[in-house]
Amino acid sequence: MLRVFNHYIPSSILWLILIEFAVLFASVYLGVEVRFSEPFGEPVDKMLIEPIMPKALSFMFAMWFSMTAMGLHTRNIVNDFAGMMIRIFLSFGIGFVGNTLLFYMAPELFLGRGVFIITMFIAFFGILITRTFFQKINNNELFRRRILVVGAGKKAKIIEKLEEQARIRGQEIVGYVCVDSTVAYIDANKILKVKTTLLDLVREYDIDELVVAMTDRRQGFPAEQLMSCKMRGVFVRELLDFVERIKGNIELQVLHPSNMIFSSGFIKANRNKRIFDVVVSLSILVLTGPLFILTAALIWLSSFGTRPIFYKQLRIGLGGEEFFVRKFRSMIVNAEKDGGAQFAKKNDARVTFIGRIIRKTRIDELPQLLNVLKGEMSFVGPRPERPEFVKEFIKEIPHYELRHVVKPGISGWAQICYPYGENIEDTKHKLEYDLYYIKNYSLFLDLTILFQTVQVVVFGQGAR
Repeated sequence: MLRVFNHYIPSSILWLILIEFAVLFASVYLGVEVRFSEPFGEPVDKMLIEPIMPKALSFMFAMWFSMTAMGLHTRNIVNDFAGMMIRIFLSFGIGFVGNTLLFYMAPELFLGRGVFIITMFIAFFGILITRTFFQKINNNELFRRRILVVGAGKKAKIIEKLEEQARIRGQEIVGYVCVDSTVAYIDANKILKVKTTLLDLVREYDIDELVVAMTDRRQGFPAEQLMSCKMRGVFVRELLDFVERIKGNIELQVLHPSNMIFSSGFIKANRNKRIFDVVVSLSILVLTGPLFILTAALIWLSSFGTRPIFYKQLRIGLGGEEFFVRKFRSMIVNAEKDGGAQFAKKNDARVTFIGRIIRKTRIDELPQLLNVLKGEMSFVGPRPERPEFVKEFIKEIPHYELRHVVKPGISGWAQICYPYGENIEDTKHKLEYDLYYIKNYSLFLDLTILFQTVQVVVFGQGAR
């Protein structure tokens, strides 16, 4: 895996993106050649659409944006062939519309109808072939990284449970080394014996990386041997770092204050984030203006004007400050009159007919853009929770208060990586993703979440 602007991206995905860039770019040139060759036309006509390069670049980026928005560059999509095919069809539909709008806004980028249609067909089959080939080779040794775990106790057991997930990410756990006197929790067949030195074992098994997962470093910590391996080009990493790369979150059970204190992450957001929030929020408000008005009208008409259109609820924001979040009303009035604050459940009887539609499509979230413009929220960040829940979570979940060091968001890393939470355990797992976001914040990660939010909305992931 490579770290791009603090965010871990599998090297296989980066290679895939680069290859797809080349396929999309070349499709334009090939489309031009096909269109202006016999029997489609005369070669001299090609001069009418030159220069081709800026048009090829605009087509390439427009298609790449639509593919990313449909989730074709997420961690798990390469292992779901059926889901990948559906997303390819949808992304090319969106790409067709996007390129058409681009031609109207910038006529100098227009390829011509014939060239554009031929280019779309070539690009579609090019991407299809690329993805099929990538599907075949992604699970072999091409992108595999061989890893040896130093430790065989409780902490090493965490890695053993992630072996299959690590393999999918291109990380092969070769074995475990017991270097202290703690009880081994690992299958004995996976434990490797150090006959001479750790470095010799590394060379014998062609190890690329060592992950230190010792239960107690005060006993038998092999500092000199680890240093010897590191000096010879072998990466040595912490357990927390390994889990972060594989799962895309920060495992609470291995998180210690020192990990956060000495981490290179947890960088304070700058004014660029505020500019990002305002630009994105205003753009979405403009684009969804008619939908905003239509939704308000439907909610008003469904209750014959007897119930409020908007719903206002107290939430916890930056620094633990309270603020009112705004949503389109999707539940009956006084939905919690019998039981106080409670999570929304699947097929919740309190949700209205219109509410089911707008919650599934996330339209009910649109008024929160006003919270963003006011500066109470960001577009990307941890979801704001209710004060009643926060008090309970702080008691039950370690480090929960860290969510409040950044502004809450409409979308976030936890929302696109984990389904809707309806209990303490779900909230704990979502916190692990929120901490990953806070630790690795960058504008690049915000843009990644923005694009992936589109596919969450399109496929209705995690809605209640």
